[in-house]
Amino acid sequence: MASFVTPEKRPFTPLKIFAFIAVLVCLVVGYASAQVEPPSQTIEPAIADSNVTMPAPVTSLVVEDVEYDNAEALKLSWVPSIDDQLIDSRVVGYKVYRIANEGAPEEIATLIPGANHYTDTKVESDNTYVYCVSVLSLEVEVPCVHSAPATPQREWLNFDRKWLFLIALIISGAVIYFVESAKRGRKLFVRRIAGLEAIDDAVGRATEMGRPVLHLNGLDPLSPGINDMDDVQTLAALTILGRVSRTIADYDSKIFMPVARSLVMTSAREIIKGSYQTAGRVDAYNDDMVNYITDEQFGYVAAVDGIMVRERPATVFLLGAFFAESLILAETGNSVGAIQIAGTARPAQLPFFIAACDFTLIGEELFAASAYLSGEPRQLGSLKGQDIGKGIAMAVIVLGVLTVTLAEAYGIEVTQDFFDFLSSVFSSR
Repeated sequence: MASFVTPEKRPFTPLKIFAFIAVLVCLVVGYASAQVEPPSQTIEPAIADSNVTMPAPVTSLVVEDVEYDNAEALKLSWVPSIDDQLIDSRVVGYKVYRIANEGAPEEIATLIPGANHYTDTKVESDNTYVYCVSVLSLEVEVPCVHSAPATPQREWLNFDRKWLFLIALIISGAVIYFVESAKRGRKLFVRRIAGLEAIDDAVGRATEMGRPVLHLNGLDPLSPGINDMDDVQTLAALTILGRVSRTIADYDSKIFMPVARSLVMTSAREIIKGSYQTAGRVDAYNDDMVNYITDEQFGYVAAVDGIMVRERPATVFLLGAFFAESLILAETGNSVGAIQIAGTARPAQLPFFIAACDFTLIGEELFAASAYLSGEPRQLGSLKGQDIGKGIAMAVIVLGVLTVTLAEAYGIEVTQDFFDFLSSVFSSR
């Protein structure tokens, strides 16, 4: 049979008794500490001397949430001390304190005499803040005047930009309207662009002369690459390359395209290869039509100038973002007798292209090339919708000029009174 042994009961030792008393004392002290009132948040005067006359405190301290922000600022305003005067002022400044979630006061700013506002930009949306402003004199700091608690708020809509929203709504509606109109077969008018109209003639001339076509994308030495694929002008130039290479494939001509970036090289090869496949001349395509030269700006320019002099192309396309190399390339192409079609959105380089090239796409004509050449409804509709936005911008500029001109003529300040005056003038007519 199994036997059960009762464990021996051990008496309390002095060590156990001491540990029990220590734990009990800690519990009592912790409970008493929790019942102690927090220290006062009032900022005491720097000098407590009954013989010193303290300046009057600030009044009407108000804290407001800054509108249309991401709950990241509160604005304080107050009426300065009545002792804050321009002459013989006893006030030398103001101190601003912040109390977050009933914590300890924290000094956040010291302001000059005459200050009546301050914006605290180091707040968080989940906290409640109380502010106090004290007046400083040479002898003493006046106790703070406390504000009501305030919590920064996050506004999801910025109604100060309602006009921008209205303009965006109008432009978006115009784009949708013109896209749908183009899909239904309506012919949308697009102004004739001479440089794009001349593409077929320029490629035909190169075919007749038995000389190649040279297509260059612009150089942008300030970007991560020389006119890499992240540049919108590069994308526009590659769009035109699609039309040029299709015409070259149809005419059985030759094209050279030296590039300065590997991504541009890969994209250009795919575009040209697709054009030859569409024309049914896949066997005529060769990867050597697009060659990588170098990333260095003027090293690339020197290589291209050498190609122009040796190959003597009949047509040169200069499309994209160009900088200091624009005139060097354009003059070299002009010297070999090539027809040159240039296009860039860089205003500083346009005069050089206009002087040395036969046709120049100015600014947004380069970006409109895709819609112009393809006639695709979505692209044409987007182009026409953007024209509505440009029309609105021009109308606003003209209205602003007329407003300021009339204000100067009649000696009226451009305020609400002036707009009331304009309204009365137009209504009387």
